[in-house]
Amino acid sequence: MNRLKTAFRAFKYRNYRLFFTGQGLSALGGMMQQMAQSWLVYRITDSPLMLGIVAFAGQVPSFLLTPAAGIASDRHDKRKIILIADIVQMAAAFIFAALIFVDLIMPWHIVVLSVITGSAAAFEMTTRHSFVPQMVEDKNDLGNAIALNSVMFNSARLLGPALAGVIVAFAGEGICFLINGISFTAVISALLMMNIKKHVYTAHKSPLKELKEGFKYVTESVPLKSIIILMASVSLTGSGVTILLPVFARDILHGDSMTYGFLTGAVGLGALTGALGMASKKTLKGLSALMALAVIVFGAGLFLASFAGNLIIAMGLLLFVGVGTMLHMAASNTIIQTVADDDKRGRVISFYILSFSGFLPLGSLVAGWLAKIFGVRQVIAGGGILTAFAGLILLFFLSEIRQNLRSVYIKKGIIPSETVVEIK
Repeated sequence: MNRLKTAFRAFKYRNYRLFFTGQGLSALGGMMQQMAQSWLVYRITDSPLMLGIVAFAGQVPSFLLTPAAGIASDRHDKRKIILIADIVQMAAAFIFAALIFVDLIMPWHIVVLSVITGSAAAFEMTTRHSFVPQMVEDKNDLGNAIALNSVMFNSARLLGPALAGVIVAFAGEGICFLINGISFTAVISALLMMNIKKHVYTAHKSPLKELKEGFKYVTESVPLKSIIILMASVSLTGSGVTILLPVFARDILHGDSMTYGFLTGAVGLGALTGALGMASKKTLKGLSALMALAVIVFGAGLFLASFAGNLIIAMGLLLFVGVGTMLHMAASNTIIQTVADDDKRGRVISFYILSFSGFLPLGSLVAGWLAKIFGVRQVIAGGGILTAFAGLILLFFLSEIRQNLRSVYIKKGIIPSETVVEIK
């Protein structure tokens, strides 16, 4: 019972409970739309390259807008930014659904709407991450809140694709887009019901100076710099090739939308398992080593899954991809939220998200192009090898990262200065 209470201790905050519930329902709708959109693109174009182009269109706004989102998050009311971004995404989902229902959907529609959705998501994601500390008053509970966010998103990642696979098979993709549009009402309602303390936002510098200040702050911090470089590498080589799962499901495993749903659901189940493990973790000890090992597990799972000849084996191996992905992201996010100064957290988070969402579209585009030349299995295997290699490289820098983390934790009063316990 004590362990269970520890794992869900962030729920004692009313604002966080509202956020968790509303965001959870919205995330479920989002995962359903994500799966339906990939299947829709491949169904109407029969092109792995087009899958990469659509993914690039949806994700590249992060590369352009996330730094601006970080500045906006540090300067303005975070709740209002999230509300506006969610309303834009809700409208786009309804337009998607309408075009599909009247059978007018075309590839260029998907590209344009993906750009709009991705632009709003750049502001929503950056601000949402930096908004969590305003909902959780005790910094000791911050890591737990971040882990529970991961549990919530990965529960959606597990259930969403599986539900979408069945719905697409029997009713078509449009229903999934409609459900996603409706799901945004949950998170919008939750945001409006929160009692957030009024925060005075000041801006004494130009946006460009603030951006440069944030960049300098990140590059001078060994832990922050290492986390962001590792995330960029993994997004480019590992996460990027997962855009090929619809192709793998249909052309390699000879399945349908349900097969694709099961594959993405397996990744979600693995990620949920990793997130639950992180939620039960009581201290910050071991997070840097966990990042490196998680990336190695992610890459190894991806490499082995590329050789799978049937659905069951593929799902079993993709579980490791999910576990590795989640442990890497949750450990990285927890360190960033803990280490970053309050007045720079939005900008630091923006660079972190940029390393993921900025390099992911490039990885997806390259993966789609290479799959046409070398084949799906070969590209997924190559991505797995490069991802695992990035994790191995980080192992060589662990000692320096640990020393820097320890000094920051002492400075922030997270651990006493006289401690002899090494923060790993």
